[in-house]
Amino acid sequence: MTTTIAPSAGRTHVDTATARAAGEVPAGLVRQSRRRQLGRRRLIPGSRLLGPFIILVIWQSAASFGLLDPRLLTGPDVVLGTAWSLILDGRLGENVAASLSRALLGLVIGTVSGVVLAVVAGLNRLGDSLIDGTLQVKRAVPNLALIPLLILWLGIGEEFKVTIVALGVLIPVYINTYSALTGIDQRYIELAETLGLSRWQYVRSVLLPGALPGFFVGFRLAVVGSWTALIVVETINATSGIGYMMSQAQLYAQSDIILVGLVVYGVFGFTSDALVRLLERKVLSWRRTLAS
Repeated sequence: MTTTIAPSAGRTHVDTATARAAGEVPAGLVRQSRRRQLGRRRLIPGSRLLGPFIILVIWQSAASFGLLDPRLLTGPDVVLGTAWSLILDGRLGENVAASLSRALLGLVIGTVSGVVLAVVAGLNRLGDSLIDGTLQVKRAVPNLALIPLLILWLGIGEEFKVTIVALGVLIPVYINTYSALTGIDQRYIELAETLGLSRWQYVRSVLLPGALPGFFVGFRLAVVGSWTALIVVETINATSGIGYMMSQAQLYAQSDIILVGLVVYGVFGFTSDALVRLLERKVLSWRRTLAS
């Protein structure tokens, strides 16, 4: 065992690696020499499916033991059989395609609009005065309250449905991107001025990297929000879409078809959020966070 005395500290430093090999170090000292790991462990692939899987097991168990009224809530096995029947006759594919086109178009329009408005408001005082207050007022007005007015303006066609989805996407993207832009540390801006960066270099090297984390937070909320808005608009005078299919099933008390629609919405929401998470990790690979 190697022992070194530090006169200034008045204590003994032990070569724990050598002493541990000789079996002469107390267990407590070995534990203290190990690096303490704080925070969360690394993510196990597929672990986010554990919660939904447990819910499915409980749901199926309750249905199998007769604890559920099949007229009100059928089991997952029945829902799966109904979904397969809807796939075979083409109804599910047709309605899913209609919903996907509306959600995607509304997501693109809302995201682009939210980012552009956030950049204009975040980089310019005049833009901030004109845009931020207006969108904060819109934020306080639910989209449901705008439906009667939008029907008067746009009718009940696709324009109305896409507009509602886009409005549901625009606000979270704008709020989080604007907050990230205006929340960049002033020291980074002063450093860019000291280095003599041009306006474009400042935007590319300071603003964009600083705003990306906030944008992705808003984008994740927007992706899920697009499906939430879609559920509402597809139950209002629609002739296609998952919401329309569910509304028709309600008229005939077909709870299994309603559950198929809910499961489809849930799968799309979960999958789209997972894809945004993956994109975020790729784009922001330079960050080290608890979620990494």
